[in-house]
Amino acid sequence: MTLEICVDSVESAQAAVAGGATRLELCGNLIIGGTSPSPFLIEAVQQLGVPVRVLLRPRFGDFLYTQSEKEILLKEVEMCRSMGVDGVVLGALQADGSLDVPFLSTLISAAGSLGKTLHRAFDVCVDAQQGLETAIQLGFDTILTSGQAATAKEGVETLSQMHQQANGRITLLAGSGVSPENIDFIRQHTGINAFHMSAKRTVDSGMKCRRDGVPMGLPFASEYQNFYTDESVVRKARQILESEN
Repeated sequence: MTLEICVDSVESAQAAVAGGATRLELCGNLIIGGTSPSPFLIEAVQQLGVPVRVLLRPRFGDFLYTQSEKEILLKEVEMCRSMGVDGVVLGALQADGSLDVPFLSTLISAAGSLGKTLHRAFDVCVDAQQGLETAIQLGFDTILTSGQAATAKEGVETLSQMHQQANGRITLLAGSGVSPENIDFIRQHTGINAFHMSAKRTVDSGMKCRRDGVPMGLPFASEYQNFYTDESVVRKARQILESEN
């Protein structure tokens, strides 16, 4: 059983560990789907005593990367390897929607013995069945996926088919919209026993001085709300998974 909690702060990482996370996925800017975190954040979260896989993504948006973005990603993989994290979370696509095999091969080689998760770039690749086989051939040990749907609950049929296709050759990590309310439904309908969730709660900012109408980059998001992992939600999900074993 794997319960991976996606976090983008020390505070969220601490809550996830206290709630019973078996692994952390560490990123920056979770509100936009996650980008590469600061090395200093990586260093701080490593002190918490649970395995940490680091999401490496240079920017928000698609997964068709420029040459300069690829060079940065390669350096980030090398940095993570030197820092001794548990693993890295990677993904890149070609313009036709297939996995970018040459570039991913380079990243995987650079990662060495680190764990390797193919992130949700997989969920927008052109062919899930072929993508799964390619991921195995490349050397990924895990695919983080919602079954190419908006949420894992909506993607249970594809997740079930993928689980059968994988046949133990690679771990499928069900993610997107996973919660204590649906985690057992997903498990029962797919056979998957590895889950990824953020367990977010909204915390009002401590700022007293507030200037409304002046967004700092995301006009749909309040500058005076922060998002942190809810320890109680993680604990509830952990209890549900353990009760089914």
